[in-house]
Formats: sequence, C-alpha cells, structure tokens
Amino acid sequence: MARLHVLRVFCAEDGSGGNPLGVFLEGAQVREGRRQAVATELGLSETVFVEDARQGALRIFTPAVELPFAGHPTVGSAWLLASERAPVDALHVPAGELGVRYDGDETFVSARPEWPPAFEWVQLGSPAEVEALDGPPGGHDNCGAWAWIDEAEGAVRARVFPIRFGIAEDEATGSAAVQLCGRLRRRLEIRQGRGSRISVRPLEDGGVELGGTCALDEVRDYS
Repeated sequence: MARLHVLRVFCAEDGSGGNPLGVFLEGAQVREGRRQAVATELGLSETVFVEDARQGALRIFTPAVELPFAGHPTVGSAWLLASERAPVDALHVPAGELGVRYDGDETFVSARPEWPPAFEWVQLGSPAEVEALDGPPGGHDNCGAWAWIDEAEGAVRARVFPIRFGIAEDEATGSAAVQLCGRLRRRLEIRQGRGSRISVRPLEDGGVELGGTCALDEVRDYS
C-alpha cells in the first residue's frame, strides 16, 4: 500500500491558497509503468514520486505528461522532505540539480528559466483585467497573463493556463514564475490563483530562486 501526502504549496500569509500537490515519499511503492495513470487519477496539477529521499531525486507528473522540472512540486517536495524525513541541500530532477534553501517557514529552490516549456506571457493593463479573463488570452495553450499591482514593490497579479499539460488553470505555477522573473530580472512577489503567493528573485548565474510556504492537508493510503 503506497502512502500519499497531499499538501499545498505557495500559501498566502494566512495559510490559505496554495497549489495542491501529491507526493509519494516512497516512490518505489508505485511501479514506474503505473505512475502516469496514478497522476491522472489523482487529478492534481502535479504528483511527485520520490525515488531517493536522501539524494532528493524526484519524478514529476501532471495528469497528462511527465515533466523534467516544475516549480511547486520541487518547493513542496523539499519542504516535505525536511518535515517528514530530513532537510536536503539539493533536489535532482530530469532537468538538472536544484539548490535548496530553508528560511524559517519558507522553502526555496534554485532553477533555470530555460528548464520549463516556454510560457506565452501577456501583460495586461491592470489586475482587474487579469481577474476578468475567462481563459488564456490569444487562445495560447501554455500562457500566463499578468499585471503590476505595485511596480515599485515588484508586486504582480498573475493567472496561468497550462492547457497543453492537462491543466485548465493552475492555482500557483512556479515554473512560470521562474520564467517571468528571468524575463524581468528583478525580485517579484506574485499573487496567483485564488490566494497563492510566490516569491522569486534573479541569481547572478542567470538562474532564479523560487519559494514560498507550504501546508500539509492530508496523509492517506493509496491503493
């Protein structure tokens, strides 16, 4: 019987919001040929199978495909490993190695903007225009729409529509945040979805540090 942890990643200051994530800390309990079907059945935007907890080796699946990298699964897995097993200095995903940093209640990973599939970014004139969208602008199938809440403070309102990967709209999209930060090359606080908060900052080597807070909602047996 496999053990499934369900958590939320990139929660708001009051603990609300956050993108749900499923994590199997003993990924070997789900055989490799079944993992895509399990992720599809769970229906979460991503499901993680930890292959080696000590080394931080992960595999990440959406309901439709396996991803070489994704943001909220790596931040959430780093947080869960520290909470349930032991803190890690790095994670290893098919795209490469991510540095991990813990700062109080927040967990951060360092990623490369070129790792995720390219998002089509559309800047709108106000947060209200972002709120009013009923789907991806321009009909793009992997799109982020954003507007400044406060440009001087780096506060952004965003919504992301990764339809190509079986997700109509994502609650909080770390990989998209990494790419937006890579484009703007400045620290950002991104408010996405119904109440999620994503922190990103550019690194000197061209990478981006991505992080936020997490909350564990459920642990259950999965057959």
